[in-house]
Amino acid sequence: MAAMAALSAQAQSQRPNIVYIMTDDHTAQALSAYGNSHLQTPNLDRIAEEGVLFRNSFVANSLSGPSRACMLTGKHSHINGFTNNEHGIFDGSQQTMPKLLQAAGYQTALIGKWHLVSEPTGFDHWDILIGQGEYYNPLFHHQDGSKSIEKGYCTNVITDKAINWMEQRDKDRPFILFVHHKACHRNWLPELKYLREYEDQTFEKPANFWDNYEGRIAAQQQEMAIASNHDMDLAYDTKAYLPGDQTRLSQAYINYVERLEPELKKQYWTFYDSISCDFKRQNLTGKDLVEWKYQRYMRDYAKVTRTLDDNVGRLMDYLRENGMLENTLVVYTSDQGFYMGEHGWFDKRFMYEESLSTPLLMRLPDGYKRRGEITDMVQNIDYAPTFLEMAGVKVPSDIQGKSLVPLLKGEKTIGKWRDAIYYHFHEYPAEHAVKRHYGVRTERYKLIHFYNDIDAWELYDLQEDPTEMKNVYDDPAYAKVRKQMHKKLEQMQKMYKDPIAKK
Repeated sequence: MAAMAALSAQAQSQRPNIVYIMTDDHTAQALSAYGNSHLQTPNLDRIAEEGVLFRNSFVANSLSGPSRACMLTGKHSHINGFTNNEHGIFDGSQQTMPKLLQAAGYQTALIGKWHLVSEPTGFDHWDILIGQGEYYNPLFHHQDGSKSIEKGYCTNVITDKAINWMEQRDKDRPFILFVHHKACHRNWLPELKYLREYEDQTFEKPANFWDNYEGRIAAQQQEMAIASNHDMDLAYDTKAYLPGDQTRLSQAYINYVERLEPELKKQYWTFYDSISCDFKRQNLTGKDLVEWKYQRYMRDYAKVTRTLDDNVGRLMDYLRENGMLENTLVVYTSDQGFYMGEHGWFDKRFMYEESLSTPLLMRLPDGYKRRGEITDMVQNIDYAPTFLEMAGVKVPSDIQGKSLVPLLKGEKTIGKWRDAIYYHFHEYPAEHAVKRHYGVRTERYKLIHFYNDIDAWELYDLQEDPTEMKNVYDDPAYAKVRKQMHKKLEQMQKMYKDPIAKK
């Protein structure tokens, strides 16, 4: 009641609904509003066309669970306690943005991927996938403790559930709905109607696809290369095997497909049998084999993205048809970016641009004038204070993010906005073997320190080297910049109270 009383009369009468759509591993390079010519995402583009697109949107920790915890709390991983997927469990008793909105009278709902181990708190309704979830006939964990298999393709099922909840909600109260998709997570199993999409398309390799990682020791030691870590032997990612010998397939992959009904399962295996026959016929080796794996990766990723875009369109159509768009903030983002062959990689984790960045699109409710691109640096710790301020709820002083409301209102922010963002990746040893590191990024420069298992510094001039191929940390020409970036790093670690600064 105290939170309700704290709201102004105007805020209570004009509080917007919030629909927060978040995907897993969907990167800006696979969203046509960001200039990608290979994948067309017309429904996502519509959000940008009718609202704003953030050109410099970043995460605080490029890993699924920790990124979600940063979003919910508005705090960096070392403060909210969920630093990594391997050993983490989210402390649901702590202050979160959904709890604060719930206390202020908002209806709160979460549907889809949770990925924080503990059960959700602060939600009037939740219906979540277990762990990573399945693409076909997914298993859901319901708020009453029961579990059930939901027939259909996961992306469609999650959208169905989101629309159904909006149909049954209290129409007299504002709401925040979190729609969390499994797409576009590995291993990219497509909706069957799109099995043959993109098969005639050849995707252009990034310019640094054949990166040799000179001068970057941590990049040399990772295990996320399409060439060597994209599971050919277990046929998990490429889905290629020796025809008639499915014993080469990983059991996890088989289990995913076995969830399909018999006729659909036959359709699936028939298609990938043909892929495998063609693969055997070509007898590829060396660079030809690597490029073949890249094309398979890109085609399956694109198919998954196609269904995702369809469902964003379905959700937007529902809001429009029910007269809700003008009083609803629609947010589209991902839990982090992803490598689409840059540096020869798939996956995320590193502080390099492709995974540090994440798409962020917003369609704004009435009263917010900004349209087009926003180039100010924003981070996923900013979502919590933004939603709270828009809802008329006081932002607690311990939240580390900044409300984006001034940017959304079109206010002049020159000299008033942040000039750098801070990043810290904690998970090692773990899958993909990316070393622990932290760093700071300004508009032009980026300083990274890989620590604990190795001790290595990297400095990049993003203006001169946007693909981050040349580490200039030891270049005398950048001595002044290096000193400035070290100072900025120390300032940010102190500001965000990262205990690593004391070591």
